[in-house]
Amino acid sequence: MTGTPNRSRSIAGRIAIVTGAASGMGAATAKLFAAEGARVAVTDLDLSACEAVAAECGADARAYALDVADKDAVAKVVATIAADFGGIDILVNNAGVSSFCPLDDDGYEDVWHRALAVMLTAHQRMVRTALPHLRRSDAARIVNIASTEGLGATAGDTPYVAAKTGVTGLTRGLAVDLGPEGITVNCICPGPIRTAMTDTVPDDHKTIFAKRRTALKRYGDPEEVAHVTLSLVLPAASYITGAVIPVDGGLMARNA
Repeated sequence: MTGTPNRSRSIAGRIAIVTGAASGMGAATAKLFAAEGARVAVTDLDLSACEAVAAECGADARAYALDVADKDAVAKVVATIAADFGGIDILVNNAGVSSFCPLDDDGYEDVWHRALAVMLTAHQRMVRTALPHLRRSDAARIVNIASTEGLGATAGDTPYVAAKTGVTGLTRGLAVDLGPEGITVNCICPGPIRTAMTDTVPDDHKTIFAKRRTALKRYGDPEEVAHVTLSLVLPAASYITGAVIPVDGGLMARNA
């Protein structure tokens, strides 16, 4: 990548793929990108849910059904997106699954394999598949969504913890590998956020946890994570790579 760096603070016209974009942080990210003028590929397992999000994003968004754990599907969908939009500038690996499972549970092995397939193996697969297109961009950006569970651990959550910890390491490795080409790779670690994964937690329990554990004394909203993602994919964000950024209301800043 040569020439004068493009340090624009706009993603207008940029082509972005967001995985796990049918709801929660993924949907918030897709909508925010679209509001900022990006052309967005909204991907998730549920095509109808993706279509609903894409409709909210506007005419420059398209919906694609994608199981990120399916290698063949990743290859097909990424190629289709690149052809439909004419390239890829931004990749946000957001797709995830709840993987809470005690070690001695009979289904632990299945949960473990699914967690790593969706939240770690899929990340590198999406990057490797999109890479030829990202290399043609003048400001290629990759953001991997991990979790504060990748920085600490909750009892009974080892499949999720292992996958998300792997994402932080993968991010650093990719940043080193792709840095010479000017492609940045960063990681966001959301803390307690109001998403489908936390819907099962009663509101009073959310309040108790947030007041006890976070500096801001509350759960975060998906849009608050999306805004940090946006800051990392700007062309102007050209000298930040390999970063692992908690977006957790100060959860990791507290001792207890």
